[in-house]
Amino acid sequence: MLIKEYRICMPLTTEEYRVGQLYTISKHSHQESEKGEGVEVVKNEPHEDPVHGPGQFTEKRVHLSSKLPSWARAVTPRIFYITEKAWNYYPYTITEYTCSFLPKFSIYIETKYEDNCGDSENIFHSDKILGDHEVSFLDIAFDEIPERYYRSLEDPRFFSSAKTGRGPLREGWRQHTKPIMCSYKLVSVKFEVWGLQTRVEQFVHKVIRDILLIGHRQAFAWVDEWCDMSLEEVRAFETQMQVATNQKLGSQHP
Repeated sequence: MLIKEYRICMPLTTEEYRVGQLYTISKHSHQESEKGEGVEVVKNEPHEDPVHGPGQFTEKRVHLSSKLPSWARAVTPRIFYITEKAWNYYPYTITEYTCSFLPKFSIYIETKYEDNCGDSENIFHSDKILGDHEVSFLDIAFDEIPERYYRSLEDPRFFSSAKTGRGPLREGWRQHTKPIMCSYKLVSVKFEVWGLQTRVEQFVHKVIRDILLIGHRQAFAWVDEWCDMSLEEVRAFETQMQVATNQKLGSQHP
């Protein structure tokens, strides 16, 4: 198992990001979904936890056969999906990824959101951590993303919000920007197959790093679209996008 902690700062408050995250995930899933490829929502319902209290449970199927690298496509079925289960007790969330035909593969992500610049140490008191783990700070403005995902309108170095007045982000922005928050993500990747474990676990972490950067960049770049929304309004938008995305995928689920 390869465990890394990612810290991603945003020029937002955690309360703002609660809406922005839901909006961004819904819009991005819809954009990326084509017939037979993309994100299918299976469940989205309230969930009560004895420790964390009221929250939301979602189950999704991520169809991505054509998005795999060639070496991975060679050993996977032509059509397959990854199951995502998420428990959202904001500002704490848990997300699990599993694959039906690869029982030895899983991803487990714990996330905590705080109003600071990523300087909280030992934020995760997890029994799974048996020693030091790598901590990576991801900069939404200045860390590179794959060229195929680059959109100039979503570049925080150039984007300026008309409604909030935030941006563009300059070098060293995390030290002087207000408001500021941080997404702390403890990511455990497990692929217990001899001869492939290290390669696959490292590859998956590279993919996760890119996804985190792209998603947080979009959440900021789309801030003028969601900043006036209430939690109830963004939940309604989420439901609307789920129906449209499932129809786009040709899903049988409502």
